[in-house]
Amino acid sequence: QVQLVESGGGLVQPGGSLRLSCAASGSIFRINDMAWYRQAPGKQRELVAGITRDSSTNYADSVKGRFTISRDNAKNTVYLQMNSLKPADTAVYYCNVNGRQAIGYDVRYFELWGQGTLVTVSS
Repeated sequence: QVQLVESGGGLVQPGGSLRLSCAASGSIFRINDMAWYRQAPGKQRELVAGITRDSSTNYADSVKGRFTISRDNAKNTVYLQMNSLKPADTAVYYCNVNGRQAIGYDVRYFELWGQGTLVTVSS
């Protein structure tokens, strides 16, 4: 089994910064794509940023120039550095990871969501 553990959310003032982390552990054979999504109250979950195994990235227009996604393949961890935070960034942030896991002698595809971490931007 593969597990994801998120950390790093909290309360921050407008203009401040936070760094989110999402670590995968377990019977991992290979991790492919990693991404961060967010869901604000009353809104649909939306993609914030994604990163491929070779570190190609993409961002939502609303966060370009302010957020940076990165990964450490040795630690099976993805990060989201959030700068110049705005009240509109307030949401629960979820990581999403896909790849292949070892189950006995088999290697199978998996896709998992983290448990979510709350980011609140308020003065």
